[in-house]
Amino acid sequence: MSCLLLTSSFTTTNSKPNTFKARTIKTRGLRVSCNVTPTNDDNQIILPETQKLIMPNVDRRDLLVGLGGLCTAGNLSSLSSALADPIVAPPPDLSCKDASVGNNAKKTLRPLECCPPNLNKKVKRFVFPNDQEPVRIRWPAHKGTKEQVDKYKKAVAAMRALPDDHPHSFKQQASIHCAYCNGGYTQALSGYPDTELQIHNSWLFFPFHRWYLYFYERILGKLICDPTFALPYWNWDNPAGMQIPEMFLYEKCNPKYLGDKCNPLYDEYRDPKHQPPQLVNLQFNGDDKDSDTIDLIKRNLFTVYRDLVRNGGDTISFFGGMYVAGDDPVRNGDPSVGSVEASSHTAVHRWVGNSNLPNGEDMGNFYSAGYDPLFYVHHANVDRMWKLWKDLRLPGHVEPTECDWLNSSYVFYDENQDLVRVFNKDSVDIKKLKFDYPKFELPWINSRPPRRDKMSQVALIALGDVKSLDEVKFPFKLDKILKVLVKRPGVNRTNEDKAKSNENLLINGIKYRGDKFVKFDVFVNDKVNTDEGKFPTPSDPEYAGGFAELPHGGNESNMLMSSAVRFGLDELLEDTNTEGDEYAVVTLVPIIGTENLTIQEIKIELVPV
Repeated sequence: MSCLLLTSSFTTTNSKPNTFKARTIKTRGLRVSCNVTPTNDDNQIILPETQKLIMPNVDRRDLLVGLGGLCTAGNLSSLSSALADPIVAPPPDLSCKDASVGNNAKKTLRPLECCPPNLNKKVKRFVFPNDQEPVRIRWPAHKGTKEQVDKYKKAVAAMRALPDDHPHSFKQQASIHCAYCNGGYTQALSGYPDTELQIHNSWLFFPFHRWYLYFYERILGKLICDPTFALPYWNWDNPAGMQIPEMFLYEKCNPKYLGDKCNPLYDEYRDPKHQPPQLVNLQFNGDDKDSDTIDLIKRNLFTVYRDLVRNGGDTISFFGGMYVAGDDPVRNGDPSVGSVEASSHTAVHRWVGNSNLPNGEDMGNFYSAGYDPLFYVHHANVDRMWKLWKDLRLPGHVEPTECDWLNSSYVFYDENQDLVRVFNKDSVDIKKLKFDYPKFELPWINSRPPRRDKMSQVALIALGDVKSLDEVKFPFKLDKILKVLVKRPGVNRTNEDKAKSNENLLINGIKYRGDKFVKFDVFVNDKVNTDEGKFPTPSDPEYAGGFAELPHGGNESNMLMSSAVRFGLDELLEDTNTEGDEYAVVTLVPIIGTENLTIQEIKIELVPV
């Protein structure tokens, strides 16, 4: 192994503005050597104290670009890891504790002991499947053949039959989500033993769940000795697939699968009101008052379009904000949640889980979600959203190139019961991972919300009293509707301007109760017909989107969690005929769980693409 000697004399340039928050090396120092890490991974290196070089107030991304753009150019040498602070998830024998659900811990229906079994195995470096291995083609659950459905049931039945302490057991697979999402792990391996590790509400969301499904799929295939085994996905972005797929429904006991037990894909902790023929609501607020089939299908298609196009127009908006070692999801207002995670992903979780239970088991709480087999096909479709977003090939539709994202890593038991460390950078190309999704027409692709009739706008006025930002005392408690004027960075942006940057609304420093389901909606330049007094809906162009969070832990003494969210404005301003307005009227509408939710900042920003 060769080493590159760094000195403290250098210059930096950065031709592209950084879309993520600037982070600075202070007294932590820069350490460079060729020692192997505790994880035995030569893709990361640690350094002896004698080689420590202190460079105060140096932006690490400027440093990397000055050294040749190691990460942004795709040259992922070991040096890039040394200069970054990626999240490094621990192996089973380090930093794992019982998960938390907050004040309802005594009412849980699933175990809070979520730590994986420790088989005293060394953590191995991930190796891609060989070129001869067949590609596993995941399939839409509502269109599965009898052979595909029977094979899937057989595999899950075999997983359920394993002892709970086996790393491939259904209990252990469910516990993975519990440990990573409800405070089971800390960042001890990164030097922060008192800081929890959380893979939601940031740019870790998509790659972590992709790896989770990757190993889950391969373990199921191994259990039935089928190297071609592929997961189904819940095709909720297609009207034909918006019901809970039939294979997951209750069946009379079938001894073919589990002796005297019933359908291995059935879960008893689902909302009984949402069984077929009910369609999933991708804007679910906790009630079913808007369940008209035609309107619901239209609204669902609008939602997917917003998630992938309007609100997912750039890397940070789609993936979520930067999250690196030392960041605390409880105390920090950044990172931000990505467009899919905050919207359709969370709505489906909430819609399936039983809201009559204190913790919303199973799908309605992160700690228990993995116990419902429907969770895995839901997240297979969420993973498919990543692929579809990338396949749109729109400006800004690219994965993060930051070293901190590329080199963030997690540990899983693979299909051979080996402990494997996997990196975000290796999750990007699914062809190398030997799985894929079939190509079908996308019903939502032309579901841009209809443009407001400009001729009738003279009869429309802003709804309610509007405040200036100076009149709002931040942090603002969202216990009532807030309407505020927010200055835009520019007006009447040209197509050339829009090709260079997206105009986004940022709601920052959102603090909320981590043990509750919370949701608020956001409208921009909303209008109301004075004769009808009708408030805009998610089917109208004024609807920017929403912020929604499932319960996912925290301790009993401090249940406040932090996040942020972004909404794309370019199309919205066009469709509301307000591109020439100097200010945007931003309306925040509390829906549920916002009694103690506060917001630190509201602003409009330009994000380079």
